[in-house]
Amino acid sequence: MDSLITPYGGELKPLIATPERIAEIKREVLNMPSLDLSWKQICELELLLNGALSPLTGYMNQAERHSVLSAMKLPDGLFWPRPVMLIVSEKAAQKLGPGITVALRDSEGVMPAILHISEVWPADPQAEMALAQASGVPLARVLAQPGEYYVGGRVEGVTLPPRHDFLNLRLTPSEMREQFSRLGWRRVIAYQPSQALHRPQYEFLLRTALQQEANLLIHAVAGADPVMESGHFALVRACQALMPRLPAATSMLALNPMTPWSAGPRKTLLKAIMARNYGCSELVIGGETVLEDLHQEARQRRGEDTPNIASDNVYAVAHDSLGVTLLPFPRMVYVEERDEWLTQDEAPAEARTETMSGAELTRRLMRDIKVPDWFSFPEVLDEMRKAYPPRKRQGYTVFFTGLSGSGKSTIARALTVRLMEMGGRRVSLLDGDIVRTHLSSELGFSKAHRDINIRRIGFVASEITKHGGTAICAPIAPYRTTRRAVRSMIEAWGGFLEIHVSTSVEVCESRDRKGLYAKARAGLIPEFTGVSDPYEIPENPELAIDTTRYSVEEAVQMIVLKLEHEGYLR
Repeated sequence: MDSLITPYGGELKPLIATPERIAEIKREVLNMPSLDLSWKQICELELLLNGALSPLTGYMNQAERHSVLSAMKLPDGLFWPRPVMLIVSEKAAQKLGPGITVALRDSEGVMPAILHISEVWPADPQAEMALAQASGVPLARVLAQPGEYYVGGRVEGVTLPPRHDFLNLRLTPSEMREQFSRLGWRRVIAYQPSQALHRPQYEFLLRTALQQEANLLIHAVAGADPVMESGHFALVRACQALMPRLPAATSMLALNPMTPWSAGPRKTLLKAIMARNYGCSELVIGGETVLEDLHQEARQRRGEDTPNIASDNVYAVAHDSLGVTLLPFPRMVYVEERDEWLTQDEAPAEARTETMSGAELTRRLMRDIKVPDWFSFPEVLDEMRKAYPPRKRQGYTVFFTGLSGSGKSTIARALTVRLMEMGGRRVSLLDGDIVRTHLSSELGFSKAHRDINIRRIGFVASEITKHGGTAICAPIAPYRTTRRAVRSMIEAWGGFLEIHVSTSVEVCESRDRKGLYAKARAGLIPEFTGVSDPYEIPENPELAIDTTRYSVEEAVQMIVLKLEHEGYLR
């Protein structure tokens, strides 16, 4: 390749305005309404502003969205695989309309850009999925939820969203291209890992770069919120630890501000567009198995579908429509007698081979078992152990759920006392009544308020877990969706054990010292769980305990044994 690959569409189109225009915008914004964006939306806005999504100039309108879903093209005929949409709530959408300009702000009030709105319309997830399915390239998951709205329009940038970590690694497409030009790089292979690299990835990437006579960019996916995402710093530090093993003159590490998306061919092709805009002509896809088995298991436990990642013609489309060559990461095996990682097809039939799944690596990290040298490097594992300590050093949450009067609070209090007696970690009890008094005193008992209360409990428990403590929670928590959200919040930092106290409603009602069930049946208490509001039974709790069969001491012992089995107790 004689020169660096050109940006997609012919030129980079970063959306940061001129200094003169920025000064005008800052005057105009005083009388302008605002939209507060989520962290993920801020990351996508950054990709628009820095030119990674060139040649887009903002968020898509209805015609563009329809064309991309149905034909994978923009209305002008340029190939584009995945809609880029701004999604807002119905409440926010009621204040917006064509011709209105709004300030786009982050959670701290910083305004990276303004949006000149051209259209506002309700999302129709089923129709969108059907439209994409009919095109032959389905969406991995819906773009928006029912009741949400899309806002389309042109974006004018004021500043890139503020970042405070690894600033020397955060290069825009323009800065990356300048760097490549200074170094004399012409042909660049990109790899966009969202997990740490181990020996299989290292050896394949190094060999591929040498065979292709190309330079290598490790473009780590680092759009995650560093305060809320436990693996963010581990990923970057693990990549930094690996870099000295790669040729310094032909390898580089940088951070990509995108957040991990649902897998699928449309996502892969959009990643290829971004790779091209950053100056890369080839993109390695796949090869990430570390911790993925654990994540897949967690997705199944939460009732989420495993995303579709297959598409027969994705490689041809990328090459023909985007000018980017996709390099699939093959299945790799370690050949012991050669002390070398080879593709499964290259390994001699009679050779002794080894491999390791993400689940096995996770098990070894959690159980503090040695990871063999043939799988990873010690400096990489050191960084991973900081983010994924063995379970005996992890914080964890025991989350009781069950009907009022089931015995949750009694078992939770007894378990708290037992764990405090055993020592090793600080233990915090977040019982329903305690939380209602100190954390949610202003909330009522409507479905919405109960949901808020449970999410508050989950947030506090996640903070306790994050810092290595034990949180014991004992709310009713009747809704599966809310319990899944709490599990997801906590599992990012440590262990989560759901204990379903499965005592029947008849027994709970017979124990009712406060007369709540009687008042509910008389219509005096609306939306009472088990009477006028449903209790959604947990599908896969770690333990189910019926207090008509087990005493408090027996229940506590069952939980302690489970904690020991899972490795949380020393």
